[in-house]
Amino acid sequence: MTCGKIKMVIVMIELKEQFIKYLEIEKRYSKYTIINYQKDLEVFLLFLNKEDIANILKVDHQVIRNYLINIYNKKYTSKTIARKISTLRSFFKYLLKEHIIEINPMLLISNPKEEKKLPRLLYGNELEIMQKVPNQNTPLGSRDALIIEMLYSTGIRVSELVNIKVSDISFNDNIIKILGKGNKERYVIYGSYCKKLLNPYINSYRQTLIKDKDTPYLFINKNGTRLTDRGVRLIIDNITKKSTVKKKVSPHMLRHTFATDMLNHGADLKTVQELLGHSNLKTTEIYTHLTSNYIKQVYENTHPRAKRGNKNG
Repeated sequence: MTCGKIKMVIVMIELKEQFIKYLEIEKRYSKYTIINYQKDLEVFLLFLNKEDIANILKVDHQVIRNYLINIYNKKYTSKTIARKISTLRSFFKYLLKEHIIEINPMLLISNPKEEKKLPRLLYGNELEIMQKVPNQNTPLGSRDALIIEMLYSTGIRVSELVNIKVSDISFNDNIIKILGKGNKERYVIYGSYCKKLLNPYINSYRQTLIKDKDTPYLFINKNGTRLTDRGVRLIIDNITKKSTVKKKVSPHMLRHTFATDMLNHGADLKTVQELLGHSNLKTTEIYTHLTSNYIKQVYENTHPRAKRGNKNG
């Protein structure tokens, strides 16, 4: 490799690092999103290296198409491919904004059609079964029961849950200020059942968990510091294993269940969009498919002329 080419490669790596810092500092993306962007760009740069392309200015739409053919051949899911395209779209948009490139090679690239998979939900009394597992007369049990209820009753993401500060809660109005994706603020509401679990945790058990530490966050781990995303997932995993619920339950499943139950009980799509913090209504529309399937299932299971094998019908 010539000295000039080595310098070009170093420049490409530096551009990648500058872009990642831009996502962290200016866009305030989550750590999980940034890790995915970083991995995607590293795969792309490896491809460019194999193709002997060391200058970002040499990347045109044909190079991008060749890269996409390469990842298609590796049998990635359409969702993963769409994410990799999205990463490149953001990267080249950033380079254009910074006047590093003059033409965006992504303009002629379209996203693949994503496989439509309906989110998995909790049904019937599965939520109640899980909530009975934690011993609510203990600090950790009180916290764990509240976590499950708050995820379900507000529909917030796990990353939003762990970043709630006590000062974000309006206890008189049952409202919580949430800092969502892209550093956007919104307000969610919690119900009377959640309030019954929140009050003893706030008034007694949370202080026991904090011990001698000083932290503004609502959910505390056993060491007295802020609970992490991973910590919440482990808590829900452990509760599920101790219950009779025969499925893997995730924090996002509780969010899906919230949205579906809201629509099933008459909420309009726009309201659910606002509560979930979706920037695009199309993202929320997937739950209308869920409710349609649910309604159909209930009809087929309960209407006397809808049941299979009914000879009178």
